[in-house]
Amino acid sequence: MPVTDVAIDKIKDMIISGELAPGDRLPKEAELAQRLGLSRSSLREAVKALCLIRVLDVRQGDGTYVTSLEPNLLLDAMTFVVDFHRDDTVLDFLAVRRILEPAATALAALHMSDADIAELGTLLGELEDSPTVEALVANDLQFHRKIADGSGNPVLCSLLDSLSGPTARARIWRGLTQEGAVAKTREQHTAIYEAIAAREPELARSWATVHVAGVEQWLRNALGTADDPTVPDSDAEPAAEAS
Repeated sequence: MPVTDVAIDKIKDMIISGELAPGDRLPKEAELAQRLGLSRSSLREAVKALCLIRVLDVRQGDGTYVTSLEPNLLLDAMTFVVDFHRDDTVLDFLAVRRILEPAATALAALHMSDADIAELGTLLGELEDSPTVEALVANDLQFHRKIADGSGNPVLCSLLDSLSGPTARARIWRGLTQEGAVAKTREQHTAIYEAIAAREPELARSWATVHVAGVEQWLRNALGTADDPTVPDSDAEPAAEAS
């Protein structure tokens, strides 16, 4: 393991063990390096990396502090990290989205307020005038963020937010290259909205699964990878009697 990774792990262990709590200031560089058995240069690189993913916060002239460690602070940096991955790695993120988003959608059907459902319907209505692919994807991100917020689980919402970057690029690519992708997105958004409005969590979950799986299966085909037997058929429709 690279020395910097060792340094990162040692600092993270101090946080996980409670030796460093949210809001605490780290010991001075020389002291901490000696305590952890690290060179000062390795420690500096570790601090930089942990600042990048918002675990630590360097305050000029004051010191380095552990952040609040709130879910949104820790998870939104995943979008940045994914920018350095190859396209086929995005499949892994889409697979995670396929697991998490249906769960959030089912929760939204149970917990979303009537006012928020009405706003979701307004977002859906904005897609009526033949939008560009970029406008469609921007609306898609808002639509799914609204549903994630409606789940009532901030950690789940933050996780889904962290997946938006790489999956948004895949969605734009799909919209530009796959015939009927825009119409299919509209149709599936409508089905998801109607299931949430009807307070049908399992039907909402099923439509969300089909919706996300469509992007994932398209990207697998585009990259020439083998089909994943766990990916549902995106052309299939959930049973109407689901509840």
